[in-house]
Amino acid sequence: FSDDVDSEAVVDTVRTSSSAAESTSSEKLSEDTSLHSGSAASIKSTPLARSMMAAEQMSADEVLKGLKKLSSKEVEAILEIRAGKVVVSSASPETATRNEERKAMTQLRKQLSKRLVKVKNETAMLTTFNEVDMSALMELRRAHQDAFVKKYGYKVGLITFFLKAASLALQKFPMINSMIDGDDIVTPNYVDISVAMQSPKGLLVPVIRDVNIKSVAEIEQDMNTLATKARSGKVSLEEMTGGTFTITNGGTYGSMMSTPLINPPQSAILGMHNIVDRPVAIKGQVEIRPMMYLALSYDHRIIDGKDSVSFLVDVKKAIENPAIIAFGGKSPEETLLGL
Repeated sequence: FSDDVDSEAVVDTVRTSSSAAESTSSEKLSEDTSLHSGSAASIKSTPLARSMMAAEQMSADEVLKGLKKLSSKEVEAILEIRAGKVVVSSASPETATRNEERKAMTQLRKQLSKRLVKVKNETAMLTTFNEVDMSALMELRRAHQDAFVKKYGYKVGLITFFLKAASLALQKFPMINSMIDGDDIVTPNYVDISVAMQSPKGLLVPVIRDVNIKSVAEIEQDMNTLATKARSGKVSLEEMTGGTFTITNGGTYGSMMSTPLINPPQSAILGMHNIVDRPVAIKGQVEIRPMMYLALSYDHRIIDGKDSVSFLVDVKKAIENPAIIAFGGKSPEETLLGL
């Protein structure tokens, strides 16, 4: 401590009783004055510490027990406690309670648990990953958000563009939009996308119907309606039935990467994640771009690796070049040239 005695001072080992400590307020402490904390163990103290204790009518009992040496720092700590500057908790670790709460699972949680276990046991699930540069889509959304709100009364979300991009890719790779029924493979010619949403009752997956033939504005309107119902717990069973593909957005809660579980009887699910600024190579230069990891989990029994990877690449291309969405899955140049 900074106020400990220096090399020429002598630190004394002294002993005293509580009554002797109290009488030191009117006496000058000598080098051989005794102090102890009520136990047989002696405590070393510096002359400055003893002087402070005498001036404040303190005894060694008031200083933290277990010390082998008293300096002014310990005395000052006790003075702060006396002045109310430091609050000392009277609770001891032994008084802490260790309880458990047991409650029955809700019916929704029971059904969800059964479905999740069924996916693990009855599918050959694999996951493929990619990353997407969100710059172009975020800029498009920023540029037109005010006009969109003025016309429709609500904002357009990023997930809405993913629904539209996925619907275009699903038409190109229909096996990802398929499902197994006994010994048959059923492939709808429509795209109904289930969207994972949180509700007071837990996770819900209401369905956006006919995404393949709807505009971004129409998809957003359906999303807005179902999200409102989910928050109030009023989504009907019919509105959660019949999806052909699922999209979930773990990025809402900060997820960087995940392997989403297939929503049976569907055969694939697309996982979105949080957007993070990362350095990427652009035409030989390092730039900071808002990047998102994408994950596609699929049932390998009916979906080949080539289709799953190609599907995810197509989604990536559409998000990085939103004009592809506007031109029905093709670039403006391809549309212009009739390719």
